[in-house]
Amino acid sequence: TGRTAGAGEARVSVGGRGGGVAAQIRLVRLGTGRDAPWEVVGAAATELTITTPAYGAAVSSPLAVGGHATGPGARVRVEVRQRSVARPIGTFCCTRAGGAGGRWTATVTFSGAADQVVTVVASTGGRAAVEHFAVTAVRAAR
Repeated sequence: TGRTAGAGEARVSVGGRGGGVAAQIRLVRLGTGRDAPWEVVGAAATELTITTPAYGAAVSSPLAVGGHATGPGARVRVEVRQRSVARPIGTFCCTRAGGAGGRWTATVTFSGAADQVVTVVASTGGRAAVEHFAVTAVRAAR
């Protein structure tokens, strides 16, 4: 739905047809030159954020996850994923955002983290399976 780009960083807004922005994807360019690859390093929506764990943190199971969600009765689903496996390696469903500022927290148990980097994905749904999502990359503690 929109984009801004600089020499080493870009932000791409994604959403459904006729709908609002589901999230803003943050990419950084790894290396220099015309063919240097772009890497997704996070995503967030104004309606849903992940504030814990911090980007790049070393994590282990069980994992405390939290953030903010807006909207009445927002239900947040959390998944832990890794690139080498199609299915989540951990799932928590679901918690309601509540308290001041729509704060939400969840504890996700995961296993089988073979990749060094795993992603934590939070999403809300209602009218659609996924209305808003947020993603952060973390390191699986060894």
